[in-house]
Amino acid sequence: MKITKLAAVAALVLAAGCSTSEAGTNGRDGTGAADATVRISASGDRVRPDGGVTVTVSGGTLTSVTGASGGFNPDRTSWKTTWTLKPGTSYTVTATARNPKGKVTAVTRAFRTTRAPHTLGIASVTPAAGEKVGVGMPIIVDFTGPVANRANVEKALEVRATKGDEGAWSWVSDRRVVYRTHAYWHPHQAIAFTAHLTGVRAAKDTYGVRDVKRSFTIGASNVTVANAKTHYMTVNHDGTVKKFKISAGKGDKPDTITTNGIHLTREKERVTTMTATCQGQPGCDNYQEKVHLAVRITWGGEYVHQSVGQYYYLGRQNASHGCVRTTPEGARYFFDISQLGDIVDVTKTTRRFADEPYADDWKFWTRSWRQWLAGSALR
Repeated sequence: MKITKLAAVAALVLAAGCSTSEAGTNGRDGTGAADATVRISASGDRVRPDGGVTVTVSGGTLTSVTGASGGFNPDRTSWKTTWTLKPGTSYTVTATARNPKGKVTAVTRAFRTTRAPHTLGIASVTPAAGEKVGVGMPIIVDFTGPVANRANVEKALEVRATKGDEGAWSWVSDRRVVYRTHAYWHPHQAIAFTAHLTGVRAAKDTYGVRDVKRSFTIGASNVTVANAKTHYMTVNHDGTVKKFKISAGKGDKPDTITTNGIHLTREKERVTTMTATCQGQPGCDNYQEKVHLAVRITWGGEYVHQSVGQYYYLGRQNASHGCVRTTPEGARYFFDISQLGDIVDVTKTTRRFADEPYADDWKFWTRSWRQWLAGSALR
């Protein structure tokens, strides 16, 4: 059968049309590779702040995500927000991906997070911003309300030490969490603390709404060991060791025994007045005296200070009401180098610092590392 020229042209056009339709129908870019498919998890106006946002891709790799702070997985097939989202806030997230042949796909999603019916904030952080502290100083964080979801909050607390010291959080109460290092901080370094609380679900219908940042520095390494049996204390100041005579608590009554264990320096005063009122208790000593160069080590009233006379007892006998007395030379040296959070380890007494009833005493170093980790919500 003879095919006319017109029929041949028609057949060629029909074949070309079939080829173009197949490429469009199958969603291909004409190179044999399908477009990358991008999915963004959040949409609508009732997104929970603590859910965050996840972006995934199939048939390609992600090249960029904008509109929120986050990071990619190693092969760039997924991305997720680093921290939680701000309550009651509108977001627009745009993700772009590229298929194996280089074709780019872009997807945008606009959404809004739900408002926080109740909020949680930080009431205080110790140390203060810019403060220089000792190698034993913990980070103490107090919240404005009770924290029920401790693990959520603990995950949001970030500590960066320039020398990479290992540490962990431990909950003291439902309103206080404390960060302590495994060993003492390395001296002379910067510490940055950030509470990424915005959007964290701390309890039912309760979210954080603001991040908090603090930076401080670790100063010299001051580690003192006061031995109540030998009646001497050794002060190690950045490797320079000095030894001074002392007299610890005389121990004729339980509350005059100096507490045994690792203490932290709290504050210091050039002159302070110490008093004891017995209120008729038999065998109790009433006294009121001015004490010089006093460095507090317990909230219950123990100090390292210059002896008020009675120098005969120094290096010989325990004769104080519970403080660690030392010589004028020793007191001046100790006072001058002291900073918040220095270590004072009192040894060879029978009264345990860990057992003291004062709620605000800093007993954090009286617990082993295993005990400390047991107080973490993340273990």
